[in-house]
Amino acid sequence: MTTAYRLGVDIGGTFTDFAVVDEDSGAVRVEKMLTSAKAPEETVLRGVESLAAAVPDMLAQTSEVIHATTLVTNVILERKGAKTGLLTTAGFRDILELAREVRYDIFDMFIRLPEPMVPRNLRLGVSERVLADGSVLVPLNEAEVRDAAAAFRDAGVEAVAVAFLHSYRAGDHEKRAGAILREELPGVTVSLSHEVHPEPKEYERTSTTVIDAYVKGVAEGYLDRLSTGLQERGYRNRLFVMLSNGGTATVETAKSVPVQIVESGPAAGVEAASYFGRLMGLDHMLSFDMGGTTAKLCIIEHGRAARTRTFEVDRVHRFKAGSGLPAAVPVYDLLEIGAGGGSIARVNDLGLLQVGPDSAGSDPGPASYGLNGAAPTVTDADLLLGYLNPDYFLGGQMRLDIAAAQDAIQTGLAAATGLTAIEAAAGVHELVNENMTSAARVYVAEKGQAPSHLSLVAFGGAGPVHAVGLARKLGCPQVIVPPFSGVMSSLGLLAAPVAFEGSRAVRQIVNALDLDAVEAAFQELEDEASALMPEGSALLVRRSVDLRYSGQDYPLEIETEGPCNDAAVKSDWEARFEAAYNELYGKVDDDNPVELASVRVHVSQPAPQLDIARPAATTDAAPKASRKIYVSAQASMESVSVYERTDLRIGQEIAGPAIVEERESTTVIGPGDRLSVNAFGCLVVDLAIPTMSGEDSDDVPVTVAVGGG
Repeated sequence: MTTAYRLGVDIGGTFTDFAVVDEDSGAVRVEKMLTSAKAPEETVLRGVESLAAAVPDMLAQTSEVIHATTLVTNVILERKGAKTGLLTTAGFRDILELAREVRYDIFDMFIRLPEPMVPRNLRLGVSERVLADGSVLVPLNEAEVRDAAAAFRDAGVEAVAVAFLHSYRAGDHEKRAGAILREELPGVTVSLSHEVHPEPKEYERTSTTVIDAYVKGVAEGYLDRLSTGLQERGYRNRLFVMLSNGGTATVETAKSVPVQIVESGPAAGVEAASYFGRLMGLDHMLSFDMGGTTAKLCIIEHGRAARTRTFEVDRVHRFKAGSGLPAAVPVYDLLEIGAGGGSIARVNDLGLLQVGPDSAGSDPGPASYGLNGAAPTVTDADLLLGYLNPDYFLGGQMRLDIAAAQDAIQTGLAAATGLTAIEAAAGVHELVNENMTSAARVYVAEKGQAPSHLSLVAFGGAGPVHAVGLARKLGCPQVIVPPFSGVMSSLGLLAAPVAFEGSRAVRQIVNALDLDAVEAAFQELEDEASALMPEGSALLVRRSVDLRYSGQDYPLEIETEGPCNDAAVKSDWEARFEAAYNELYGKVDDDNPVELASVRVHVSQPAPQLDIARPAATTDAAPKASRKIYVSAQASMESVSVYERTDLRIGQEIAGPAIVEERESTTVIGPGDRLSVNAFGCLVVDLAIPTMSGEDSDDVPVTVAVGGG
């Protein structure tokens, strides 16, 4: 039997999205259903069954199932992971609390710091010491490791993280300690820091290893149950999982290093936006993914999204940098904002509207879901303003209760502010757009970008509803809404290559490099990464180096090509580093030598071709209906035309104000804006009114709100 389908599944905080592509015809079928927080794999299996109902033996004909999940993130946020112990070098067990000794808010007299995942009584030290050059000062005391194992056993520990000093240079002590722990504690999962994150910075390495150990058992169990469920329903191939860096990996790899999948869901959305950007030849984009819980934005240049090497989980203050636990894994450098369709609106102590960051999620969800939710949310406001069709939510599978939405907004907001329900709903819609704009302005400025040069690529269930309003406030001249925008992250899974990357600390002054040692490190990494790839696949290898001035802490990543067998490589690396350094900081340091900190390898398969069928209509579609929506320019409800997206032909144009509906989302077009359908089936909205003050927004000042909220 031929394999003709590829399936992507993305679990979000509110909805789980599905997309299946017929590789022969390019036809796409999608599904969207509420996420079950208690049993997310059951949501996946129900969605797969729904899709397969229309195609006999669909799973048997499916070549790949690719999955992104919030499971690992939720385990961390809810502190529902394994009871974890930490084994470290004697005298260093308090590293998780000492951290970097940096206050994320210097003005907060009662600052709350993130609680370590391992309590102090389960952090044990043993005698051993490796120096920064990899030499052994104190041999590992194996008897103390066995004593620690006994203490862990008595405490009922389910997972152990091992993080010794300088193990990134020599991991033998960790390997031996891990072997003893596995021998003494059968069934207990063990994570070794030199395997999870083989780089300097003791706190980040220890924190990352603890997170990996904490979630490993839950991740393994979930992925095993999902794999088994798919096989029982006829799937015969491997399950793949999206990594935080935008690549996909086999389920075996994901289970071995689960910390790598913490940000898999947001990565899938960025992959989808990057794919459509490359398809359209866009050089500068801002992806905007607004779902039920959060909104995520990411700068994408020339088809490649910005990346970072460390991010934070479980922040005490969700949107304050430094208030969380560091996870040193490669991720997309995106901005996350507590603004989604489920974001709860309230009146604060000053009598002012406030939206988010907390969300109603999928249970109970917005009031309009009819699942006993009572708090007014962004979705309720959008419904009351006419932007959402109560009879066409999820294509009519889920009817929204407009009376419940009105009651929630009237009772929870309007009565306390003296506004009408419509005015309160308009305030919620405007405020959530303003919250996203304020955060996005800072993010875009920090990346050295001007909003006027960025096309906003909108997706997620709520993204197209708010995209034009956000773009107008931010200063983006154009909004692009790709096909299947409401489930686009699941489509992004099908555009992502199987990929893995590794790193190795190699600290040497560049002009005195031992090129043979550097090349050996590269080759070792390539072999390790290649071993994690599916057998028989063609591989693309990309090398890079982390360079810095000697004595500095934060390096710059510089891509390099070819083997390190020519002395000219040294001057080439120095020149490219100094050019990048000068571009970033506006100067170079001629008195300080350039130092190599780490080598990196990224191994991937060629990106799969995602050939989606284009719109088939040959004549302009007429409006399917009209309804009243709130038009902010007139501050009133006005009747506008409503179009069905699947009826639009390539090249059709629509003048705003108007609504374009599709099964999983709705695009709102403002007065004077003009929408057209491009050759790839994307909705392209050109904003008619110059944003901000009417001038080129390159010089728009960045406004930062300072406060305790």
